[in-house]
Amino acid sequence: MSAEIPTPILHAARTRLRPLKIADSTAMTTMASDFDVARMTTSIPHPFSTEVALDFIERMMAADLERDRAFGIETRDGDFAGVLGFHHRDGPAPEMGYWLGRPFWGQGLMTETARTALEWARDVWGKDYLVSGHFADNPASGRVLCKAGFLYTGDVVLRHSVARGEAAMTRMMSWGA
Repeated sequence: MSAEIPTPILHAARTRLRPLKIADSTAMTTMASDFDVARMTTSIPHPFSTEVALDFIERMMAADLERDRAFGIETRDGDFAGVLGFHHRDGPAPEMGYWLGRPFWGQGLMTETARTALEWARDVWGKDYLVSGHFADNPASGRVLCKAGFLYTGDVVLRHSVARGEAAMTRMMSWGA
């Protein structure tokens, strides 16, 4: 049963995905406090605090591993760079979401990381269908998802962004193994 499989350490070309740890809270707080990072997610509040980081990390450490997985993204140099997670919502499949801190943007790191996570989700976690989406005003995230193998569904929905304090048009995508 996949719930018994602990969250592994995965190696991409230039990043490593690993279980989140309490020590990530400081770097997470610094990066997620950037409004331009937070506003491109549904759930990161702005302002972002260490308490919010710790709460998130603790929830992910206690998550039902059949339904939810969260990875810290780390560079080869050991720098915390962001988070990639799979979370069940009300839809038909787990949803992949992610964010990177500003210092790591524009380097192709998220594409490599997402591909590695998707291979694991298919080959080890046993998932053959996933969903994701990106805010319409974040085409870079759309390019990441396309390069990782997601396809647009044609659905555009309003999804609330906590940091923005309002809904944003979201282009939905799906991935099949």
